[in-house]
Amino acid sequence: MMKNCLLITGGNLDLDFAGAFCKSQSFDLTIVADGGLKAAKALGICPDVIVGDLDTADPSLIEEFRKVPYILWDIHPPEKNETDTELALRRAMSMGADRIQILGATGGRFDHMLANVFLLYGCLQKGVEAYILDRQNRIFLIEDTYTFYRDKLWGKYISFLPLLGEIRGITLEGFCYPLKDYDLEAGSSRCISNELAGDKGTIYFREGIAICVESRDLTT
Repeated sequence: MMKNCLLITGGNLDLDFAGAFCKSQSFDLTIVADGGLKAAKALGICPDVIVGDLDTADPSLIEEFRKVPYILWDIHPPEKNETDTELALRRAMSMGADRIQILGATGGRFDHMLANVFLLYGCLQKGVEAYILDRQNRIFLIEDTYTFYRDKLWGKYISFLPLLGEIRGITLEGFCYPLKDYDLEAGSSRCISNELAGDKGTIYFREGIAICVESRDLTT
């Protein structure tokens, strides 16, 4: 049975969206990375594990969560080689998570946001499903093939970008803008903002790793 993990990290987080998302499903494991403690408190979430150097966490929140006996604390020095999000992902996988859904990984500092997308690669290599989510986007990685279903999409737009170099031999079936055996190079926007033509569509490719972004426009 799949072990579903919620990971809250320290980027900007829309609390209304996050609250609705957390209520929509159950999690077997909840991990909070450093600055994510503020969001966890606001959402009424008590984590199973707190990870990081705690350099951006509110000291009063640290004191409050320290009183909860079952929380596992995975504390690291500020002078470290990994971000708190990377450490939290490692902890999740070491505890058997095979599906990790990450909130708070977008917004705020762009260097952290971009690094978080690349951190998904380590999950992919270990066979772990990992998703970065916010109100507008669901971001994940694809290796060789994936089928999309209209009733399960995050939004109507589906975009593909190379994670490492080039994606060779892309074929898109069931999309408004189909492709046949196309090589997508880094620096190209050819595969941005596609849509399903019907109820489902499939991407196939021979080589590479694709960043997939399912997205939607915000309505006012």
